[in-house]
Amino acid sequence: MHVCCANCALYPYKKLKSGGMKPDVLWFNPNIHPTREYNARLDAVKTLEGLWRMDIIYKDDYGLLDFLKTVGENTEKGERCRLCYRMRMEEAARTAKELGFDAFTTSLLVSPYQKFDLLIEEARRAEEVFNMPFYLEDFRPGYKEGVALSKGLALYRQKYCGCIFSEMERFVKKGK
Repeated sequence: MHVCCANCALYPYKKLKSGGMKPDVLWFNPNIHPTREYNARLDAVKTLEGLWRMDIIYKDDYGLLDFLKTVGENTEKGERCRLCYRMRMEEAARTAKELGFDAFTTSLLVSPYQKFDLLIEEARRAEEVFNMPFYLEDFRPGYKEGVALSKGLALYRQKYCGCIFSEMERFVKKGK
């Protein structure tokens, strides 16, 4: 299961385990900016790993340049999100294939703030490219439970999706 952050990982991980699955976790998020935000989220995932004894694969590379090259001039919200999802879903499918897993999924499916249909499109695309099944489950009904869990565990809680563009939009909207 690709994870975007510790908070979003909580409910999907718990749900998959309660369903009899044994999810391994993949940390790969070249979109997160700035470095202190990337490190805060990574540290929260490492904290969760210790608390819940998760098996985590870290592709720990602050990949802002790769993200910007991929997005290029496609900075309109829909296109940049598509390309960001594509990067992460392709890496999740590739890693799952290389390690012999049965399928791949993502914790992004829990967030009501993500573009759900677009994310699924890109996950299905990665499924075809890598011949690796995508496990689709709408985890959004458990979003509030995940928030409560993260607060109870005192995990770092971010205030934007992670990319430089969403950070900019966050401050522009607030008039800062």
